[in-house]
Amino acid sequence: MSPARLRGAARSATVRVNVHKNEKVAPNQPLSQRRQPILSIEREELRGISRTVAEIEWLLLILVLLYLTFGGPPADSGPAISSALFFFAAFVMSFRYTNFYRAETRWKIGIETVAMLVFITWVLLFTGRIASPLLNTYLLVVITSALTLGKTVTMIETVVIAGCYLALSDRWGPGALPALAEVGALAASFAPVVLVAYVTTMFSADIRYGLNKAKLLSETDELTGLYNMRGFAIVADRSFGQALRYERPATVLMIDSDNLKTVNDTLGHEAGNELLRHLAQCIQGELRYTDISARYGGDEFIVLLPETPLKGALDVADRIRRKIVDAPLSLRGARVESSVSVGVAGFPADGRNLDSIVAQADRAMYQAKQQGKNSIVAATPPN
Repeated sequence: MSPARLRGAARSATVRVNVHKNEKVAPNQPLSQRRQPILSIEREELRGISRTVAEIEWLLLILVLLYLTFGGPPADSGPAISSALFFFAAFVMSFRYTNFYRAETRWKIGIETVAMLVFITWVLLFTGRIASPLLNTYLLVVITSALTLGKTVTMIETVVIAGCYLALSDRWGPGALPALAEVGALAASFAPVVLVAYVTTMFSADIRYGLNKAKLLSETDELTGLYNMRGFAIVADRSFGQALRYERPATVLMIDSDNLKTVNDTLGHEAGNELLRHLAQCIQGELRYTDISARYGGDEFIVLLPETPLKGALDVADRIRRKIVDAPLSLRGARVESSVSVGVAGFPADGRNLDSIVAQADRAMYQAKQQGKNSIVAATPPN
């Protein structure tokens, strides 16, 4: 076996962990020694986006500074634009580089897009309003929002920008009805904002779909459809953390196939793969929605049963064992009987961290195999 015992934050990332057929390592190797450092895809995505947003903010500052230096705004507008540059730069520096927000979140990026929107509108007021050469800097807000905040927020910000266009337009006075040509000209100038919002949002949706699929694949065993060890660690750590915090019972089952090697040797590895899929279905069929199951590697499976004391876990283990015994598999015309050996260990009797409990369940499972297979052994015998 070579599962990667990893910690994370969600059910779905960057490293694909696959265990092939009967690949094995030392059975008593603790999970803590099998860990590989890994970062959540979503967290890494937000960090990358955050770096891009910072670059966009500095680009916006540079564009306005260049205009102020070479574009020649009205003489009386210089102080107002310089003040806006100072305050926006101060906002970026304090918001991004002083750990004002320690973790990157979409809320943080949303606040930054609002600040960009206010800054751009202020600058446009003093650089020609709707005729300003900086008008298209609104596109930076739209692109940032479309790539990071989703369709709804992008639509809201696009509507706000449309209101800014109307407020900045000086083609008609208050209470005056605009001519059709003027409305058409304003709509034409606003059309690029709508097009960029639409196209960027569509691209963002496609990218997010691909990331979510990669996230799912990185945490799923492709043979059985259960979690791989990386996915199990991410979800189980959170669930076990709740048990630890509230002193609630939780139990681990280690389940090992008794005859996979025989099936592989006599019928071939494809038949062995079919047996593994069958075992996974039998295990999953006896679990609750809140229980967490994974392929531990080779011919072993692991199950975490939250809110389950030892007696209840032994009942679940026995149901799984009997279901597998009572459901022989037809492989290449042959009737294949199968069974499993199960080790059971739980919190708090067998340890106060997941690694130690899994190690206890693993040892109990090997004791079950030594006792003649098709049996269940508890690390701490029930009273």
